[in-house]
Amino acid sequence: MMRFLKTFDWYIIKKFLTTFVVTLSLFIIIIIVFDISEKLDDFLQKEAPMSEIIFKYYFNYVPFFLNLFSPVFIFISVIFFTSKLASRSEIVATLSAGVSYKRFLRPYVITAGLLSVLSFFLNGFIIPHSDKKRLEFENQYIRNTNDDYTNNVHTQIRPEMYFYVEYFGKADSIGEGVSLEQYKQHKLQSKLFARRITWNHKTDKWRLEDYLIRDYKADGSQVITRGKFLDSMIPFNPDDFFRRIDDVQSFDLFELNAFIAEEKVKGNDHLDYYITDKYRRFSAPFSTFILTVIGVCVSSKKSRGGVGLNLGIGIFISFLYLFLIQYFNTYGTTGKIYPMIAVWIPNLIFLLVALYLYKKAQK
Repeated sequence: MMRFLKTFDWYIIKKFLTTFVVTLSLFIIIIIVFDISEKLDDFLQKEAPMSEIIFKYYFNYVPFFLNLFSPVFIFISVIFFTSKLASRSEIVATLSAGVSYKRFLRPYVITAGLLSVLSFFLNGFIIPHSDKKRLEFENQYIRNTNDDYTNNVHTQIRPEMYFYVEYFGKADSIGEGVSLEQYKQHKLQSKLFARRITWNHKTDKWRLEDYLIRDYKADGSQVITRGKFLDSMIPFNPDDFFRRIDDVQSFDLFELNAFIAEEKVKGNDHLDYYITDKYRRFSAPFSTFILTVIGVCVSSKKSRGGVGLNLGIGIFISFLYLFLIQYFNTYGTTGKIYPMIAVWIPNLIFLLVALYLYKKAQK
């Protein structure tokens, strides 16, 4: 690798990484200032300790946010320092010396590749674990505390199995007004009623109190079973009552795959959201290559508008890229477009743009 890279390559790589780090540092300051102004009242009202605000929240919030938008930050960095190279006629001199445009792009693509691999591992395995601490902090000091209990939960927990709880409290893990319906080929087979349900944290089982079970026979008759207590392995966890769909961001890829498989069995209505988030983690790093090529092609030619014009074009393209991502992700999360296709459409569109600009670029 060292022999493969020439002095010119190291020069571009150094410029690339230095500008990227400076850009990230500036955005970190901006992000923290705006976030503190928005959440200061929550911090003060709920008396969040300063040590937890810094080390538990912002140390985990900032990497998550920056990695999410790292392709855009890389894009802006490429445009900024490449425009400066063009304004000083360094690119013209390089190409005039016989260096092909393809060769000129090589250090950019190498750096983009390294950053893409880093982004993938951060987004897929490292940041989700630190994100658990961020969510824990938000649940305690920022999010609405009214979710200490929930009412009228009706959910599918297995194919043709439906679970209903009239009330469930988070603090004591006790629910009231329970029913469990089991179907077979859309015909009701049995129905369980219970006055109370309690989660045993030691055995990871539910205990039903004052229960009644109706088993429906093929001839139309019923078998009724009553009892005081019944320990049940109902495949539903107390945390499932209070899980938010965006909490899936705290799962690494292994956890996310297992979670999606489990939710498929349950028939979860938000399954498309989880699958979209999974494929987004693969598509986002790849976009770094595309945006890097676009950034070089846009800014490598010396223009009368200088760095400012190129930077303006870059910011416009960044916003357009973010808009397309959000637009098609919405279709993916709602199931209107298959999630994998939805998250890759913006990359395919910009890939065509990159190829067009590459052909039109100075050579």
